[in-house]
Amino acid sequence: MSSRFATLGNDLYTGQRSVPVVAQRHKFYIASAVVMAIAVFGLVFQGLNLGLEFRGGSEFRVATTSLPATYEQVAREAVGSTEGETDVNVTLVGNDTVRVQTDRLTESDSQSVRSDLAEAFGVATSEVSSTFIGPSWGASVSGQALRALVIFLVLVAIVMSIYFRNWKMAAAALIALAHDMIITVGIYALVGFEVSPATMIGFLTVLGYSLYDTVVVFDKVRENTNEAFANGRVTFAEAANLAVNQTMVRSINTTVIGLLPIAAVLAVGAIWLGPGVLLDLSLVLFVGILIGAYSSIFIATPLLVTLRRNEPAVLELDKRAARHQARKAKDVAAAEAAEAAGEDVDDSLVGVGSGAGGAPAAAAGDSSTLSGRAVHKYAQSGPRNQPRRPPKSKR
Repeated sequence: MSSRFATLGNDLYTGQRSVPVVAQRHKFYIASAVVMAIAVFGLVFQGLNLGLEFRGGSEFRVATTSLPATYEQVAREAVGSTEGETDVNVTLVGNDTVRVQTDRLTESDSQSVRSDLAEAFGVATSEVSSTFIGPSWGASVSGQALRALVIFLVLVAIVMSIYFRNWKMAAAALIALAHDMIITVGIYALVGFEVSPATMIGFLTVLGYSLYDTVVVFDKVRENTNEAFANGRVTFAEAANLAVNQTMVRSINTTVIGLLPIAAVLAVGAIWLGPGVLLDLSLVLFVGILIGAYSSIFIATPLLVTLRRNEPAVLELDKRAARHQARKAKDVAAAEAAEAAGEDVDDSLVGVGSGAGGAPAAAAGDSSTLSGRAVHKYAQSGPRNQPRRPPKSKR
């Protein structure tokens, strides 16, 4: 299995096989648009499940050695006996701690709830902790996170524009980041995951990871497109598609390696530790990294091709590539006709395949057709007055 995957990666890198990501970019656009629409729908009509740190309220934790199977009902009844219609959220932290979150309570009501919870679970009042969090703390954290996000995006746009010397690369990367953020937040809204300060930190971390993966792909895109502009053998879209194929296996491997430990932490947090910072952080990282890997392969580079498709230099490159490929096809047809007639034919002119995105395989380094015309296998480079060297068999 690993050898076949390695062979696939090598074939994608050399251009012997190709995944037409750029050619079929409109399908990926439509798929992402549908998912984003669903995410926005969930965000608007269902909203985020904000944690206690953002909405404010009171929290009680009951440490017990004999946890009843109906602990959630026991806790709700205990709190309800004091507060009636109070909104209560009951979760299990670890194996022996019950967390009860309610709306904001007065000091006297908090003491009553502590006593009722202690009596319901059969523990001392000292085993029930009480905490109050005001909504102003959550508002402050949200404001600081939004400011950090704006500063981050501005710096990203500036640095990428300078590094790649093309603002459209920065624009494509930022659109891919927005794609990741909308889908990740939408999934949280639809599934009802709780949003905590750790979740906010995870969102910012995911954006950095997605940007890193996109920059790696764009670096290869720049290398391939610069070479295409220099030799005129492949179109801009074909060169960009080859870059995506060359980095695809690397992106998949990096994503899988990154998700494995996060999945382990997520499983430990969900099964043994319960709700908390570790679970919140690992959950957003798992969802975000998965979405970020998709966008770096199937969204960012196709967007770049779309943004640059009408540039004069790109249009001229496409024309040069079409002429080169037409000459190549003509040379191959002539060579095949000569071979069918029984004449000696240079092997370099027969069986020329296609590289990534339809690019000729010769573009990957076939030195026999560098000028776009057939070159005899005994022809020499350099000044024309040099004598031709006979084949080794006749020396």
